[in-house]
Amino acid sequence: MNKHFEDALYYIGRAGEHAKEGALEELEPLEERFRELTGREEEPEPSRLATLQSELEELEERAEGEAQTAIANARERIRRYRGDDSAE
Repeated sequence: MNKHFEDALYYIGRAGEHAKEGALEELEPLEERFRELTGREEEPEPSRLATLQSELEELEERAEGEAQTAIANARERIRRYRGDDSAE
């Protein structure tokens, strides 16, 4: 994948994360008011184990994506190298 597309994909992901955080922050007062009116308790915070598991899953996904990118780049270099040798 072209480096420009990789950069664009990264920034789109970051923009999505920021948009999600912003929406959650804006809706937090509404959620608190709703919970007050309905008498529902707030969900407990995730345990340390659950937090670590989710972080490990994210790291695994990121590592997998980086590995796939590296493999694709290596294949492209090999293809170009073989193509250049056969032309001579």
